[in-house]
Amino acid sequence: MMTSRLPIVKPSIDIMTSLRKHVYVAYTGGTIGMNRTRGGYCPESGYLQRQMAQMPELEHRSMPSYTVHEYAPLLDSSNMTPAEWVKIAHDIARVYDHYDGFVVLHGTDTMAYTTSALPFLLRGLRKAVIVTGSQIPLCEVRNDARENLITSLLIAANHDVPEVCLYFGGKLLRGCRATKVSADGFAAFDSPNVPPLGTVGVDIEINRELVRRPPRRSQLRVDEPKRAPVVSALRLFPGISPELVRNVLRPPLQGLVLETYGVGNGPDQDTAFIAALAEAAARGVVIVDCTQCLEGTVDLTEYAAGSALARAGVISGADMTAEAALTKLYYLFSRGYGAERVKREMQRDLRGEMTQRAKPVARQPSR
Repeated sequence: MMTSRLPIVKPSIDIMTSLRKHVYVAYTGGTIGMNRTRGGYCPESGYLQRQMAQMPELEHRSMPSYTVHEYAPLLDSSNMTPAEWVKIAHDIARVYDHYDGFVVLHGTDTMAYTTSALPFLLRGLRKAVIVTGSQIPLCEVRNDARENLITSLLIAANHDVPEVCLYFGGKLLRGCRATKVSADGFAAFDSPNVPPLGTVGVDIEINRELVRRPPRRSQLRVDEPKRAPVVSALRLFPGISPELVRNVLRPPLQGLVLETYGVGNGPDQDTAFIAALAEAAARGVVIVDCTQCLEGTVDLTEYAAGSALARAGVISGADMTAEAALTKLYYLFSRGYGAERVKREMQRDLRGEMTQRAKPVARQPSR
């Protein structure tokens, strides 16, 4: 007895294409899309898109489809300002419902600042936002741009990482934990106080235990700055002039990231230096202590040199990077918060930017 068999129908190219994830690529500038000119590498409108169109890997069925939105003007990241952070956040929010994930192409010099700022601006994020770039442009035969771009597209499309992340050189880092550690190496970024959210080798491996989960039923919104705050950063060095510190702390400054020694120490025997800090703190300037060390956390209770800063009104930045502390100060003051609320929020983990609350400073015994 013969049995009829239904013919095997292979999905058409159109159907296969429709099943592919769709990623939005925000191209802000940076080395990755630059062209070689007589004057050196330079951004050129449309050049990145032409390079990507010549990459057969991007047409493979395992890859997501993508849409590139080129910013005008294209910027070397050294020219990035907080206005660009807000612009990127609004760009993602504008198309958020129409894409499965997002890739931001960005220059490396200030990439860690942008990846630190975006988590604060994008409230309720439930999709992956992967920021990447390269040390060598895509147009060169030997480059790191190709792998960074391909892997970022795959992570944005296929992996449930609802955070702003930085992908570079085989590591997926939490954006607000990342810092640039090499000016010319392909492994240019690291997150010294937190393991990578993912590592890339033969497979893309995501550390699920470290990935933050979004609030339930959250909707994406941009925490629009209500005002342009004035914040700054100052790195201590031996022999720093108290007058220099006082000048930096003058109005209209609202917040300062003070990059100190070791676990948060400063020259406590320099009474003029301590007085400059105390005067500014009394006026409402929020001074956040972050260590100059690549690894470790601030503890203002361990040494007298740290306790003196705390008594002057300086607060601990715990294990935040200087980039995260600065962008967090910008975000909080831009919301219109007063100094006391900013102090409280700076010592509380909001987006995974810090591991712990700052330790309270022990009271000095009465005499």
